[in-house]
Amino acid sequence: MFVDSHCHLDFPELRDDLPRVLDAMRENAVTHALCIGVEMNAWPGVHALALAHPNLYASVGVHPDYADLEEPTVELLVARSRESKVVAIGETGLDYFRLTGDLGWQRERFRTHIRAAREAARPLVIHTRAAADDTIAIMHDERADEAGGVMHCLTETWDVAQRALDLGFHISFSGIVTFRNAAALKDVQRRVPLARLLIETHNPHLPPVPPPRQPHQPACVRLATHGYSAPPRLPCLHSRAPAP
Repeated sequence: MFVDSHCHLDFPELRDDLPRVLDAMRENAVTHALCIGVEMNAWPGVHALALAHPNLYASVGVHPDYADLEEPTVELLVARSRESKVVAIGETGLDYFRLTGDLGWQRERFRTHIRAAREAARPLVIHTRAAADDTIAIMHDERADEAGGVMHCLTETWDVAQRALDLGFHISFSGIVTFRNAAALKDVQRRVPLARLLIETHNPHLPPVPPPRQPHQPACVRLATHGYSAPPRLPCLHSRAPAP
């Protein structure tokens, strides 16, 4: 049995083929998937997917890469998180890789999500890229350990992973861990306690190596584990996910 802890089924690469995507999940023993919210305008569609299917759930939040949006308030995030089948707050965090300059707004957005998670008693889905020190510092400052959650698609060092584990967070790995240049990340993955380790597709992006011939989807989460006996049985979809 597998769970895809982070996917984007509302993105155009998969949403028009959802019945076949769900069939492929069943055929590959992927019992549940968490559909991640990345902006408030698109969140109703994410929530609708969760409401329409018993094995899909939703998170609510605004991704740190999205600038120039109306900022969510603590009150709004708390209210949305208490709706049916919403189980987490995020995707939130810091990303200094794609964006540069004055990113104070990004740090304030992150603080808002942590405060909302603590108030709503919902776990956080945290994204960090090229910003590990600030990410961990804000998690400490805002008492993110009181909410808990997951550091999703981790690409950082063991030191960063351990600091997140010390705050009570889980660690999730995507298809990146299969990349040829991911030896250090494989070592981090081996050191994370099994009870604190999650797997995710992050579909439609970041397929494993070798990539599936069909669009990356929750059925592929099997490829993030060791010792799978056969490739996932995937439907023939009309579209193909872009390269990461």
